[in-house]
Amino acid sequence: MTKVTLGGKVWTFATNYCRLLIRVMKRIVTKLINRMLLNTVDSERMASDITLSHVRKKMFVGLGNPGMNGSRHSVGMTVVEALAKRLGVSDSWRTDRQVSGEIIVSEFQDTQLVLLRPKLLMNINGVSVAKAASKFSIEPEHILLIHDDLDKPLGKIAIKHGGSARGHNGVRSCVDCLQTDVMRRLRIGIGRPSGKTPVDRYVLGRFSAEERKVLSTVLDESVTTLLAQLKDNELQKSPPGGRRKSQRSEKKDSSTALDIDREHIQT
Repeated sequence: MTKVTLGGKVWTFATNYCRLLIRVMKRIVTKLINRMLLNTVDSERMASDITLSHVRKKMFVGLGNPGMNGSRHSVGMTVVEALAKRLGVSDSWRTDRQVSGEIIVSEFQDTQLVLLRPKLLMNINGVSVAKAASKFSIEPEHILLIHDDLDKPLGKIAIKHGGSARGHNGVRSCVDCLQTDVMRRLRIGIGRPSGKTPVDRYVLGRFSAEERKVLSTVLDESVTTLLAQLKDNELQKSPPGGRRKSQRSEKKDSSTALDIDREHIQT
């Protein structure tokens, strides 16, 4: 009996270790893909579309998976679309191959506003964000990421002033590609799945009819919050924990494997 119990413990440990190893390898591969795609940026060509540098600029990004509008994981895209509609520019979306995404360039009061919907998978959304930031000369301090949040119930939203990705792969990709974590985020609560529903299946699924009723109010509140952020002329400063990646300690980098279980989706 003791041998069976011991063998079971060894098997459980080995299984968990292998799963952790696979996740670490996925993280490494994703970072390599980020770097490879960013190396394809044609700086001279990008510069040709840059407007005058003295114009105040901001960029709002709806994180998500292309072709999955309406899913919980792509609620950030739904919010940025609602913002475009409120601003009266919803018919202005155009595909920009240079930034691997769909964009709208608009004016709001004295600010040039770039709206972005990446056309890359969530795990490499940051490539699109970094390319757009380079093309339009927008500093990370003036970028706001809009994304889903499992830790907040549906109906709740919150502004986060930079800091860690908190397990969100789309945000992590942006941090990796921009080499900083100072970007503001609008976190849209989607809640956690009930019962034994896998998290990945839940976040990639569409909102139910009841949830869509709540979502309508959430979109209105989110757009109002974004407009308030747009009017905020204060330069985003690095918050506690928000800093350039090159300044992070080796100790924090070594803790990646310990934090990896906080990831909620691998797509």
